[in-house]
Amino acid sequence: MIDSSLYAAFFLAALMLCVSPGPDMMFIVAMGGRGGPRAGVLAALGVGCGALVHVFAAMLGLSALFLAFPTLYHVLRWVGAAYLLYLAVKAFRDRAPLGEDEGTIGSAGPSRWRAFGQGMLTNLLNPKVILFNIAFLPQFVRPAMGHVPVQFLLLGLTMVLIGLAVDTSVGLLAGRLAALLRRSARTARALNVLSGTIFGGLAVRLVAAPK
Repeated sequence: MIDSSLYAAFFLAALMLCVSPGPDMMFIVAMGGRGGPRAGVLAALGVGCGALVHVFAAMLGLSALFLAFPTLYHVLRWVGAAYLLYLAVKAFRDRAPLGEDEGTIGSAGPSRWRAFGQGMLTNLLNPKVILFNIAFLPQFVRPAMGHVPVQFLLLGLTMVLIGLAVDTSVGLLAGRLAALLRRSARTARALNVLSGTIFGGLAVRLVAAPK
């Protein structure tokens, strides 16, 4: 169903893309910095679930709507940017330090399951992920081998799993480092400002970057 040599090339390309710092990784680092190891890992899992939704959308052809209706792309882009700015404001206003028990957080920080939801929503509201799937995945699909939707699904699942392995590791490391640093109230405040700056920068990048 999938050519083995072509799949090997896809796996290598996907791995290189996943280990390269990008918006999702920066978001996960920021969430780990605010909420500790579990928040970082759950944010990564949320991003992975969002990516999985994008894969199914590409497989079903729904992503083509963004090519047919450019306005939809811009609406989703602005909504995504607004959500990231909302997270940035919350981070800037957060003065609750990380707790000392298993990386729990103060009331102003992101709860564990909220971190999952925010990771998923941030990924879903990024239309560039949709366009990326349209541009990248078809390069490794061979219609002559049949079962094109299944080929899309297998390739997409592979990329999601690679991304999960990389992102959960990043979220865990960022969260553990933040848990140590947040024992100082001043450092905790600096980490909140850094997280807010990352969220704000991602919002600007989403709006300002060309289609």
